[in-house]
Amino acid sequence: MNEKSPSVASIIFAYLVVYIVWGSTFFFIEKALHSFPPFVLGSIRFIIAGSLLMGYCGLKGYKIFNRSDVKQAVFVGFLLLFIDMAAIIWSEQFISSGIVSILSAATAIWFIIFDKPKWKENFSSLPIVLGLILGFSGVIMLFAEQVFGQTDDGERSQNLVAMGVLILGTIGWTIGSLTSKYSQKEKSDKPKEQSLNVIVKTAWQMVTAGTAFTTVALVNGEYSSFDYSTVSSADWGAMIYLVFFGSILAFSSYIWLLQVRPATEVSTYAYVNPIVALLLVHFFTDHQVTSLQISGLAVVLFSVLLMNWNLYKNNRTIRAFRYRKKLKRVKNMAPKSSIPRIIEVAEFNAKEKKKQAAKEAKKDS
Repeated sequence: MNEKSPSVASIIFAYLVVYIVWGSTFFFIEKALHSFPPFVLGSIRFIIAGSLLMGYCGLKGYKIFNRSDVKQAVFVGFLLLFIDMAAIIWSEQFISSGIVSILSAATAIWFIIFDKPKWKENFSSLPIVLGLILGFSGVIMLFAEQVFGQTDDGERSQNLVAMGVLILGTIGWTIGSLTSKYSQKEKSDKPKEQSLNVIVKTAWQMVTAGTAFTTVALVNGEYSSFDYSTVSSADWGAMIYLVFFGSILAFSSYIWLLQVRPATEVSTYAYVNPIVALLLVHFFTDHQVTSLQISGLAVVLFSVLLMNWNLYKNNRTIRAFRYRKKLKRVKNMAPKSSIPRIIEVAEFNAKEKKKQAAKEAKKDS
């Protein structure tokens, strides 16, 4: 892919991968759990994916080790890929992958709550506060379904525990993401040291998660009782899908999109993933997708939209669209003799904005 001028087809393909593949991983985790114990599943997935990604970085000639970057990658990988993924995998033993995907989409709630440096900005914004309230309402709807929708007390309590564990996992993901965000800012203020490529850091995160999953699987006896020969071909297929498509292809597409498209646009995967997960649950599993789950999904996704409203309204694409609408209105109002001058000014302004955007992009990189 040509990063300077990516083709429309490449961008569309990358979005389809991020939207559909990441959304489908919830379903394939549930499938793989038919044969793999939860921590063995995480162990095999991330050890293989991390090793392959690290090998790719070595072949590309990327620098592999930098003490400060590796230290940060290990910490972030433990929180993002081990704590969060362990919660997802473990909880999917008891609750539908559709419910898991909806609760994962509600992670935006914890970003608002735990991002202390942005408290003043976030809690003074009406859309964000409304989004926070709605987000909690959506989560409560899902918990209410487990409380009132189950007739068996044992199953009810088991499902509630699984959902509680999942919430803790999303908090771990949030803390890891915020730690990564602010440590990068602190690092930029210090004397410049050659930083590792983002794919190398990701490889370290995956290796960290794989090591953590392996350790737990060895300690709790999952590996000693696991028999490879009992794994069905369909479940091996699910594992291969998670390694190559869920971990390597989807993440590579996500990283590439962040380099060529606005981050707010790329973040729209959070709206599509749970819809994909629910559709797969409905058509390919025995779980019932209830009207309350669909309502909960709608409430959570609308809350995520509100919590990101300030970002979206300042997005370059939306600003450009508003600018074109405004220009069109002015052209219709102006005398015909002034229209060429308006177009000339507009083109000059557009060029200046492009120059400014290129400067900002260069500064950010």
